[in-house]
Amino acid sequence: MAVRKKIPYKSGIFSVTFTCARWIPLFEITNGYDFVYKFFNKIKSDGHFVKSYVIMPVHVHAILNFTYTEKSINRIPGDGKRFITYDFIKELTEANNLDLLEILAGFVNVTDRKNGKLHEAFEPSFDWKECYSDDFIGQKLDYIHMNPCVCDPQPAKNPTDYLHSSANFYLGGNVIVYPVEHIMNMKDINFEKRENI
Repeated sequence: MAVRKKIPYKSGIFSVTFTCARWIPLFEITNGYDFVYKFFNKIKSDGHFVKSYVIMPVHVHAILNFTYTEKSINRIPGDGKRFITYDFIKELTEANNLDLLEILAGFVNVTDRKNGKLHEAFEPSFDWKECYSDDFIGQKLDYIHMNPCVCDPQPAKNPTDYLHSSANFYLGGNVIVYPVEHIMNMKDINFEKRENI
């Protein structure tokens, strides 16, 4: 999977963004928000942590805490995009949305097509930034939670009005669709590999 810049670490807290191919609102079209929650469940089952998120119609922003992993951290969002794509395709097939399936098939590049890839639901790269300080983490939390209020079209006037976001957890709202681990709860834990003593 192509990325703009490879994550050179084996653990850490990162802000991650991935976007639907050509900004097609696939999450909205398929009502596929649960597909991301399935991906988050996989992350958690592998010992990592979801700190915050927003799932917009065309993209996902999340702060993810990766514990030590032998495989490249880049593979984790890459695998997530692949599994979410399978869910998109299944939903579009069941809805008989042949036009959109044909469009997504047309996005597959020649190399990937030769390797058997049938549809491209996401942009081939994803963005990431290491969350290295409290100030930076605060900026990222604000950015993620304000996203529904500043996008065009604007799906919410207040961050806590948007259902598919961790804003309610952090800002005291009533409805929390997907539970996250508070960013400050784990700040002092060392997630790097430790040798057995």
